[in-house]
Amino acid sequence: MKPIVIVLLIVLAVVIAGLIFLMIYGRKLQKKSEASQEQMKAGAQSVSILVIDKKRMKLKEANLPKIVLDQTPRYLRGSKVPIVKAKIGPKIMTLMCDEKIFDLIPVKKEVKAVMNGIYIMDVKGLRSNLEVKPVKQKFFQRMKSNLIKKTKT
Repeated sequence: MKPIVIVLLIVLAVVIAGLIFLMIYGRKLQKKSEASQEQMKAGAQSVSILVIDKKRMKLKEANLPKIVLDQTPRYLRGSKVPIVKAKIGPKIMTLMCDEKIFDLIPVKKEVKAVMNGIYIMDVKGLRSNLEVKPVKQKFFQRMKSNLIKKTKT
């Protein structure tokens, strides 16, 4: 056999082994994530909060409790996370929020939030429904929709 074929076979075997390893590792991480989500849902409480402000900011600058920063891995401390400043009863607290619902939270309005500790998992409108912002279309989606409109007229 030619040496080029042998090298290609070895590279192919390494790539296949790497893909198999990533599939197994991915399943393991997914199971761990699902288990932690179940634990969070089990300890969740429904609370009425008044949202004062919301923004994405670094964990170091977010004024979260010291224990939260200590438990966060060092490489994630500089990453930006969704932070909500809210009034819960008489206390003003800084809370973390799930990325999926961050855009749903209205500012300067009262909402009913499902929380676990300082983590907001879900929100519902207290007196009215929450406004869902329309999804921003990408350039090619806008061009395609414009072409469809022009052909129909």
